[in-house]
Amino acid sequence: MKWEIVIGLETHAQLSTKSKMFSGASTEFGAAPNTQACAVDVALPGVLPALNGEAVEKAVRFGLAVNGNTAVNINRHSIFARKNYFYPDLPKGYQISQYETPIVKGGEIAIVSPTRGKIKVRLTRAHLEEDAGKSMHEGFHDFTGIDLNRAGTPLLEIVSEPDMRSAQEAVAYAKALHAQVFWIDICDGNMEEGSFRCDANVSIRPAGSDKLGTRREIKNLNSFHFLQQAIEYEAQWQIGTLESGGKIEQATVLFDPDTGETRAMRTKEDAHDYRYFPDPDLLPLFVTDNDIARIQGTLRISLEAQRAEFLEKGMPAHVAESLTVSPTGRTKLVSEANTILSRYRLTPEKHAQILTSTANSVVSSSVFQLDNWGTAVYQNPELPKELVLIQVRVADGEISTRQAKEVQDSVLRGEGTAEEIIKGRGLKQISDSGELEKIVDQVIAANAQQVADYKAGKEKAFNSLVGQAMKLSKGKANPQQVSDILKRKLAQ
Repeated sequence: MKWEIVIGLETHAQLSTKSKMFSGASTEFGAAPNTQACAVDVALPGVLPALNGEAVEKAVRFGLAVNGNTAVNINRHSIFARKNYFYPDLPKGYQISQYETPIVKGGEIAIVSPTRGKIKVRLTRAHLEEDAGKSMHEGFHDFTGIDLNRAGTPLLEIVSEPDMRSAQEAVAYAKALHAQVFWIDICDGNMEEGSFRCDANVSIRPAGSDKLGTRREIKNLNSFHFLQQAIEYEAQWQIGTLESGGKIEQATVLFDPDTGETRAMRTKEDAHDYRYFPDPDLLPLFVTDNDIARIQGTLRISLEAQRAEFLEKGMPAHVAESLTVSPTGRTKLVSEANTILSRYRLTPEKHAQILTSTANSVVSSSVFQLDNWGTAVYQNPELPKELVLIQVRVADGEISTRQAKEVQDSVLRGEGTAEEIIKGRGLKQISDSGELEKIVDQVIAANAQQVADYKAGKEKAFNSLVGQAMKLSKGKANPQQVSDILKRKLAQ
């Protein structure tokens, strides 16, 4: 029998607020255990939650972004509920979440499937909730440590419809969602720190069937690689179980990256097991049309539109995708590049070429990552201008591509401006035709055999002559001009 895999993802995006969902405690990562847990987070008697308004705004931003900047999927009225279950790292014994009326309903994420082409994954909902603490096992013997620093951290749980049919599609969706929440500046997307993690609901059914199979939920996948591995193993396990006459039971499972296998953790609960009811300590949440209009005004161009704009300018797809991973990268680097280049009399093709080379040089830099872009620009607001002008110098023949990389890396390390580095290291190319003619004449006179070899049809001899000219100029000659002059003189 042929089987079809059915996948839906529940993604927890930690909202990038300075304080927690219902308290004023800090959300900064890496503090000593239990140093960022206040009375509300540890559920001392008599404390009351206070809603974080910034978290609400970030949820609204997401709702707008996944529905074409329209507000039809944002609930003007939503309710916080208590989700009751026992975890040792959840002192209250319940989690404040949203159930029947979430803040965002619907929306979609566009992906490219390796087998089905361009498809849209529908979103069921996105709701606000608080995170639990963390159980710590390493370094403890015969007991478990509890760190409540993470307890109460604001989360946006984004639930997809079961629209994906392979592990590759699930990874494509997760990557697209990751790029989206980072682009609209609601989540830093740091998967190693747990800021973006996925639960995968996996089931299988006979190919052609419309009936959903029994699902098993793989919890807390914090890398795209693990997400793909876990789904592939789980799907094959379910197929093997059914083909051998077994039965799939709904369960929550964990993925072990060391073995590449999933294992059951507990029988999967259904919604009624959590005994949801409206939280009596929190009033219903109302979002007005004025609130939405104000937040709409803060949204930049959509991620899809920005990538399309880059592609129209002639930028390679991989550069457009890499650059749009960073919202600050777009606003600072690309806007500055367009402003600077508009001062030159450039053809559209030349403009696109320099814009692309600037973006590509940053994306591929050996000393720089786009994650550092905001900090770097804050420390040196002239940085975008410097990087653009480096590529302008390349286009003008003032420095070579190889020299440009050296200059850029030095600028990114804070070693000076491009002008200072070029001048201080004597990197400016010789582009004066008269001076280059003299260098080429010397090379031809001193390498009679190679000249003869070239005229006899040996192309490699030409490259050797160009190399001799570059050596004589101590690497400062414009190689393209040298090549042109040399060809002209050898043809005489």
